[in-house]
Amino acid sequence: MAQEKQCMIFAAGLGTRLKPLTDTMPKALVPVNGKPLLEYVLRKLKAAGFTKAVINVYHFAEQIINFVNQNDFGMEVSISDEREMLLDTGGGVKKAQTLLNTEQPFLIHNVDILSDLDLNQFYAAHTPDRLATILVSNRKSNRYFLFDDNNRLVGWRNVQTGELKTSYAHLDVAKCKHLAFAGIHTISPDIFKLMTEWEGKFSIIDFYISMADRHLIYGHEPSDIQIIDVGKLDALHEAEKFVKNK
Repeated sequence: MAQEKQCMIFAAGLGTRLKPLTDTMPKALVPVNGKPLLEYVLRKLKAAGFTKAVINVYHFAEQIINFVNQNDFGMEVSISDEREMLLDTGGGVKKAQTLLNTEQPFLIHNVDILSDLDLNQFYAAHTPDRLATILVSNRKSNRYFLFDDNNRLVGWRNVQTGELKTSYAHLDVAKCKHLAFAGIHTISPDIFKLMTEWEGKFSIIDFYISMADRHLIYGHEPSDIQIIDVGKLDALHEAEKFVKNK
């Protein structure tokens, strides 16, 4: 049987960094050159051969549901409704389990990420022995994933506060590669068996870090890709230039 290419789009966030736009609309529908962020992401996924998408919703959820119902994106789109409780990234994945094919890996894409990443190539880089493959880049940030020389995940660090998260008792942070997360990852369906004791709202990053010493999680760092995090108002102008040139 051919592998079904499925994805989940994180669109439930409050979008507080995009205020005042998000006072009246969800971040997913913030327009870039007249088209909502969500449309760019769905069309990119469709072009890469994804046939099934799950979108989690919370903030102005009905606007996203209406937008999806009023447009045909050429793929099966389901809604994971978090209006009863905003579940963060890890809890959001766990809730979406019933909407995903739990025999196949799935790609996660933040709704506010625009990039020229080859999603096919990235998805193909994930292998069955891995729990997850995380898109990372060598750019300035306050928060970094930490990797060993083979790009295996070993921890997370906030360089501003000094906070360190790791499941390794004697991690030498100075020897680790510091790479910034880029909001796209591919996850093995085995993740759901490992999440059984994680309840309610939790971060996928905290989950990854807790599993990193026992399960293979790798960073994927393509060369020469452009990634724009449209999480802040000052990134909108850059995003508009990016989509004009595509």
